[in-house]
Amino acid sequence: MSISDDLPGIGYIALKDVKSYCLKPSVINWGVLFPLALSLAFYVRSSEDFREMMPGLVALTTLFSSIAMETAVVGIELRRGTLERLFLAPMSFAAVVMGKVLGGLLFGLGVSFVLTIVCIIGLGLWRWSLLWLLPVLLFSALAFSSLGALISVAWRKVIEARTLANLVCFPMIFLCGVFVPLSSLPPLLRGIAYLLPLTYAVEGVEGAVSSLSLVAMLVNLLVLVAFAAIFLLLALLILRKRLA
Repeated sequence: MSISDDLPGIGYIALKDVKSYCLKPSVINWGVLFPLALSLAFYVRSSEDFREMMPGLVALTTLFSSIAMETAVVGIELRRGTLERLFLAPMSFAAVVMGKVLGGLLFGLGVSFVLTIVCIIGLGLWRWSLLWLLPVLLFSALAFSSLGALISVAWRKVIEARTLANLVCFPMIFLCGVFVPLSSLPPLLRGIAYLLPLTYAVEGVEGAVSSLSLVAMLVNLLVLVAFAAIFLLLALLILRKRLA
């Protein structure tokens, strides 16, 4: 069976997941309310600082919303056994996992895009280049959703996956240029930052605002795609071993 034959099933799985899980408390709390509260806190503190930090906050919103959705979907379905039954469908193993990842991508992309539009209209940030912003958000959501899938398949319980996700995400907040510019970090921490996907998401969103060079933008996009491929491959390997 070719991947083209699996596309309808991938889309159905993704839409079903978004419809079934987008209103789960863990998804709303971490995927919507936390980024919103963080953004409002910085806006109330200083609207000028908020403008400067907006690219980082958009990337951060994509991170938390994508991972929150993915940990809820995969964690709950692994616990209930519904994910195992889904592998009995006439689809490839990889296609089922891709459908799960696509659900997290759609939710993360939707939440971050809504925040971006609100900021563009509310703050008058019309200089954003949607030509670059859309692919950056798309590939960022893909990388973060794949990371969420990788975290989720390692744990049976949602709360365990959520805890591990927080341990992964919170250090990235302070290392990847959201609040502190990478140039201000010590060399060791700066080197670690460039090993984390959020760094390239933040730089990509900033590039959509400040007209970063074509080469730099393409590098950010390619690195995000590479992260997504690595996370997805590892998730597939772990899940195959777990269900064997």
